[in-house]
Amino acid sequence: MTARPSPLVAGLTCRCPNCGEGPLYQGFLSLKPRCERCGLDYRFADSGDGPAVFVILLAGFVVVFAALVVEAIYQPPFWLHAVIWGPLILAVTILPLRPLKGLMIALQFHHKAQEGRLDIKEPR
Repeated sequence: MTARPSPLVAGLTCRCPNCGEGPLYQGFLSLKPRCERCGLDYRFADSGDGPAVFVILLAGFVVVFAALVVEAIYQPPFWLHAVIWGPLILAVTILPLRPLKGLMIALQFHHKAQEGRLDIKEPR
């Protein structure tokens, strides 16, 4: 039996968290039903809004900081801000979304994360 790949490598390369070889996605963000190589069922994978939240926070920090620096130093007109920051916003939000979702799924698999459940014990 081969060793499992690093969750970091498997996630960021959008590969199966079990074998590290099969592709994780069948579309831009749609998961395949199972791995083509090892047969791992991807029904366990539920990254929710986590990747989008991380991307929004990262993109917001990068773009707002850069826009404030440019505004403070150069004071360009507003239309130039739109021309500069529009494509940057698209790049820093869309490009990292797939790898971050893959990373969250790989970490979920690695740590055997599941839905939260309450174990309520009956009184004796």
